[in-house]
Amino acid sequence: MSDEVEPGFVRVRLDLSYDGTEFSGWARQRERRTVQGELEDAIRTVTRSGETWELTVAGRTDAGVHARGQVAHVDLPAGLWAEHGDKLLRRLAGRLPKDVRVWRVGEAPYGFNARFSAIWRRYAYRVTDRRGGVDPLLRGHVLWHDWDLDVAAMNAASRPLLGEHDFAAYCKRRDGATTIRTLQELSWERGADGIVTATVRADAFCHNMVRSLVGALLFVGDGHRPVDWPGKVLAAGVRDSAVHVVRPHGLTLEEVGYPADELLMARNREARNRRTLPAGGGCC
Repeated sequence: MSDEVEPGFVRVRLDLSYDGTEFSGWARQRERRTVQGELEDAIRTVTRSGETWELTVAGRTDAGVHARGQVAHVDLPAGLWAEHGDKLLRRLAGRLPKDVRVWRVGEAPYGFNARFSAIWRRYAYRVTDRRGGVDPLLRGHVLWHDWDLDVAAMNAASRPLLGEHDFAAYCKRRDGATTIRTLQELSWERGADGIVTATVRADAFCHNMVRSLVGALLFVGDGHRPVDWPGKVLAAGVRDSAVHVVRPHGLTLEEVGYPADELLMARNREARNRRTLPAGGGCC
């Protein structure tokens, strides 16, 4: 499938961040406040355009999920870009609400697609097991877990999940969509402030995948499940009612990775192919 920009248009890349607390997710919805809706409305307003130019995003976040390193693109008429491009960043800063910011705007290189050109997305999930709860200044970004957590056990339980697997056991299924993903990193670290941060990086994620993985690993960390349980759930390939999808506010999209410019179009095309696992391929 080709992703050539239409003649007379320019593809523009936007790097942005947002606090997801008051948003009903990324995707535009009727009568609900969303990140896409705010951004598209702001672009239409500051460019004095008669129509809305649709954004494509690297990762569509759910309601309540935050982003520090989100990436999107929009195809704008060349004349509109020439007139407004050098002023767009400052004008968006004046028009957008304070819980969403665009940090960088620029013409994208050939073959760039915010979603399909990405080679990985990195999320962080933050949780604390402090007896007194969450620092009030961090309450919108850190989950409180009312059991002591063993970070070493959580890291041991994470290792069998790495690599390419069918993550159906940790995803909310969607018709026609594959649940095969390559999990490149899944690690836990306790900071000096007592906050335990999960770093989760993959080529892509299916719906609820990060929050389900975190939920399973928290059960290992607090001693409710053995270290080998998350791997067994993955191997079973079906949703386990014991795997809880943790609340969204602890999750932040931290960064999106892309290949070198000359590889963007090839990655764009590769990412559209439906994946299957080799015969006999399993997790454990």
